[in-house]
Amino acid sequence: MVNKTDRPDARIDEVVEESHDLLLGLASDLHDTVPDLDVDAILDLPVIYASGRAGRASLTKPADGSLPDSENLEPLFEAILKYIPAPSFDESIPLQAHVTNLDASPFLGRLALLRIYNGEIRKGQQVAWVRQDGTTQTVKITELLGTKALDRIPIEKAGPGDIVAVAGIEEITIGESLCDLNDIRPLPLIKVDDPAISMTIGINTSPMAGRVKGAKVTARLVKDRLDRELIGNVSIKVLPTERPDAWEVQGRGELALAILVEQMRREGYELTVGKPQVVTKKVDGKIHEPVEDLTIDTPEEFLGSVTQLLAARKGRMTNMINNGTGWVRIEFRVPSRGLIGFRTEFLTTTKGAGIANALAAGYEPWAGDIQTRQNGSMVADRAGAATPFAMIALQERGTFFVEPTSEVYAGMVVGENSRADDMEVNITKEKQLTNMRAASADSFVGLTPPKKLSLEECLEFAREDECVEVTPEAIRIRKVELDANIRARQASARKRASQES
Repeated sequence: MVNKTDRPDARIDEVVEESHDLLLGLASDLHDTVPDLDVDAILDLPVIYASGRAGRASLTKPADGSLPDSENLEPLFEAILKYIPAPSFDESIPLQAHVTNLDASPFLGRLALLRIYNGEIRKGQQVAWVRQDGTTQTVKITELLGTKALDRIPIEKAGPGDIVAVAGIEEITIGESLCDLNDIRPLPLIKVDDPAISMTIGINTSPMAGRVKGAKVTARLVKDRLDRELIGNVSIKVLPTERPDAWEVQGRGELALAILVEQMRREGYELTVGKPQVVTKKVDGKIHEPVEDLTIDTPEEFLGSVTQLLAARKGRMTNMINNGTGWVRIEFRVPSRGLIGFRTEFLTTTKGAGIANALAAGYEPWAGDIQTRQNGSMVADRAGAATPFAMIALQERGTFFVEPTSEVYAGMVVGENSRADDMEVNITKEKQLTNMRAASADSFVGLTPPKKLSLEECLEFAREDECVEVTPEAIRIRKVELDANIRARQASARKRASQES
């Protein structure tokens, strides 16, 4: 199906050819495992031309940039019924069901979404649960749920081709099988990609912790919430740390972990979140890191800027396609840590027009240091309220993240320094009062508005010695160690260690 035929830059014929090339590539990959594969049958498929926004689909090719001639989506539904075969099964084979996804219910706990290949499954039935390590266990299907429209409804039984949800198996995960007790025939395992990014999530330890009425601030509540997330989210792992009030949370990407933190913030939790890090592993004694295949679609005028942006993040260009429509498709192989903080900078560089998509591509040797942030931080050296007088005096030294009269504390990052090193500032300084009459009143019109950072931007901005304080009402960046004297001693110790090595 070719969608968005009504876009001004539509190129219908080229997309159809690229789809045929993709199908031929898949056929060549399958040729070794399926020797009698009919290539002509693979390419003998109908082409549906559609505009999803307009709700139209047709078998007749429209002109580039125009709508299909049909008034509705019926040609698409008819093609689905005609060309997609019904599920095939063998009546002589007993129950075989594959766990393809997970969900969670506040009443039933973990739900396993099953695709049934053979046999029948019934509510209350005893079945064999074949785990990833090959062991089997007898379990009972306490609840069986089918789907009607967008709702799940209780059903009594399901057969081949059905996709259902079952409850009653707390530790079941993706790729495992449910089989008949008397004739166990497990299906092949489905491997879930290993986590690539980790961050530390703990209770809020800042001087402003607990000021939001009704906020959830204790370690027990935070741990319970993370455990509940594990029930339906198979892409994350929660590991203990040296501290009893902090945990290492691993996931597939920075965005997935940021979504989890944002959900917890909206649910009323107060958290301290560390900077995202990559999950490395050793192969033959050498450190390997996860890499991803990044595909970018961008207007031509931003090609140089995007290439330079990814080159600084150790990205290697593997392919570039210019279709002559004003847009360029570029493919890169990039370390996963190079994509931390990339999204915001990429959208800024392309003025919001760029599109990026990344897929896991395994592990490769460590690519070296990546420096993504050139400037240091402006750190408050005392607690109090930020004053316009102090901010006007300091605004030439950097960009502020806080507004006048905002409450700050020692060790809180209040802005970005224009230089590479951190700078301690007194943002609470007030103008000294005298008995001399001023010729004119003070004017704060020249105060530059502060830069407001979202949660994702805060996680991207934070350095290794910084973390993000997340509350239902505010998101702040702070130093991990709030005491400036202790930070100075730690920096000196690191400097001496680097010189000695």
